[in-house]
Amino acid sequence: MALTRAFKNAVHQERRKTPLVVNGDMAVAQRSTSVTGLGDGDEGYVTVDRMRHTVAAGAGRFTSKQTADAPNDSGFDKCLELDCTTADTSIAADEVFNLDYRIEGHDVQHLKYGTSDAEYLTVGFWMKADAAVAYSVGFIDVDNSRSIRSLFTTGTDWTYHCIPFIGDTVSGPNDDIGEGMRLRFTFHGGSDFTGGTLATSWESTTAANFHVGGGSFFASTDRSIKMTGLQLERGYFTAETMPPFQHESRTENLARCQRYFISHTIADGTRLGDGIFRSTTRVLGNVDNTGLLHNMRTTPSVATTITSFQVYHGADTTTNSAASSGTGFAMSGTHEVRTDFTFSSGSTTAGLPGKLRANSAGAMQYDAEL
Repeated sequence: MALTRAFKNAVHQERRKTPLVVNGDMAVAQRSTSVTGLGDGDEGYVTVDRMRHTVAAGAGRFTSKQTADAPNDSGFDKCLELDCTTADTSIAADEVFNLDYRIEGHDVQHLKYGTSDAEYLTVGFWMKADAAVAYSVGFIDVDNSRSIRSLFTTGTDWTYHCIPFIGDTVSGPNDDIGEGMRLRFTFHGGSDFTGGTLATSWESTTAANFHVGGGSFFASTDRSIKMTGLQLERGYFTAETMPPFQHESRTENLARCQRYFISHTIADGTRLGDGIFRSTTRVLGNVDNTGLLHNMRTTPSVATTITSFQVYHGADTTTNSAASSGTGFAMSGTHEVRTDFTFSSGSTTAGLPGKLRANSAGAMQYDAEL
């Protein structure tokens, strides 16, 4: 009865105007399109936007990359590819390899978790692997430390997987911009993650119940996984009834990714901002970010891949000093980026207006990820 009601509700309820998963087509990769040598202790977002690795994998190593491969006639042309480069067949108890998609709490309030009307949430994705291997997937309610899991088996051809998860009537994520829900794929786990009973219904999060019956991505250097078309839909669906993927334009997709991370490409010689010489060898100022940060989820951290800078005053063509050391860049308030550089050579007069420019190509990067 509950399943029938959930299915009917899914059919009649209005669908979200934008997909719940941002970059589910794996088309945006602002940080890099390929990173090699990933392994134990490597945690974070490295290639395809919004897809986050968590790795404690002993000797196992892998490459993460965005690849031009996708199912025929699917509307996709990119995927996230994971390739095992160093096997790990002696698995310690605490080893694990997860791939996460993190969701803001306010984006899942429509699921009515924590009430008797809690709704199904169905995950759909295309996957292709080197062999038929059982992996696990499920959700974590981060605010209440509750989880649910399921197993699926990969194929050597592109295969569509559609897995419905019942709603949690006990509790639900907070209605805020913090991480409320986490979609987690597990591709490798030691006994700390396989020693219990698979959590096929919502329960208090227990690591031992996460990957029971699951295989190992690091079993062989032949292991590979390709994934695209990741989507989440409210309601109970099968592969035959799952709503079609909501394709967005490149511009729309990038804009939604930039709520969480922005990589602003900077050409060699670009003026970054204005400031003032606080001493004969130090300049403080602001970066011109042209309003880039106003739509980010929260105040971001700031970093740069630019390796060399110049400071100058007067006409833009008059370079007075080179800068390569100092505290660099930091956020000042919600949207303003401050600079603080000490010259490596040259000097000027304190109190003069100064300018900062890139002396090498790179990017300014702003991170507001979950």
